[in-house]
Amino acid sequence: MARQLRLGLRRPAAHTRDSFVQGASNAQAVTALDAWPRWPGGTLVLVGPEGVGKTHLARAWAASVKAAVLDRGAPDVAAAQGRAVLLEDVDQGVDPEALFHLINLAAHDGASLLLTARKAPSTWPTDLPDLRSRLNALMVAEIEAPDDTVLCGVLKTFFRERNIRPHDDVYPYLLRRMERSVPGAREIVRRLDETEDGETRPVSRVLARQILEADIENLDLFEG
Repeated sequence: MARQLRLGLRRPAAHTRDSFVQGASNAQAVTALDAWPRWPGGTLVLVGPEGVGKTHLARAWAASVKAAVLDRGAPDVAAAQGRAVLLEDVDQGVDPEALFHLINLAAHDGASLLLTARKAPSTWPTDLPDLRSRLNALMVAEIEAPDDTVLCGVLKTFFRERNIRPHDDVYPYLLRRMERSVPGAREIVRRLDETEDGETRPVSRVLARQILEADIENLDLFEG
C-alpha cells in the first residue's frame, strides 16, 4: 500500500460563525441567536451537554457584536451597562447577586446578555427569590447531541486542521461506530493522525477499524 506523507503543520481552530457546522441538532440555537437583539428581556441562554458547540457559537456571536466576555469567577457588572455581554458556564457557579444585576441590565436599551450552561436555568440553584423568578422566565435555546450532519462536518474540520485528507469511505464508517460527540470526534481524529507504522499511514477505513477495535478490546479488558 502506498505511503502518504503529511505535513506536521496545524491550522489553528477558530471560533467563527463560518466554521460552525449547522444541522438539525443545533438549528434552534442558531435561529434564536440570530434573533438578537430582539431577545425577550434582552437575555438568551444556550443550553446543551458538553462539547456540542455552545462556546463556539457564543464566541462567534460575541466577536460579531463586540460583546464583553465576562469572567464567571468575578463578573464585572459595571462592564455590562449598555452593551452586549457573554457569560459562559453559568450553571458551574456564579455570584447570584452579579447574575441578578446582569439580567436586569440586559433589559435596558442597548444591552443584551448571552449565557451558556449545560442545564436549563430553571434548575440552577439560588436562594434569591427575585433571581429565581427571572431565571424561570429566561428564553432558552437548546443544542442537542450532534446529528450525522454536524458530526461529519466537525470530523472534516478536525481533519482539515491537521492537514489530513482521509479516504471518502472513512466518514460513513466512523459515523456508524464512533462516540457521538464533538469531543469524541476530535479524539478519534487525533488518534488517527498520531497512529504511525514507521511512516505516516493513509487515513483509511482499515486504519479507522483498527483504532475502534482497539477501543473495544481495551474496554473489555477494563471491564473484565
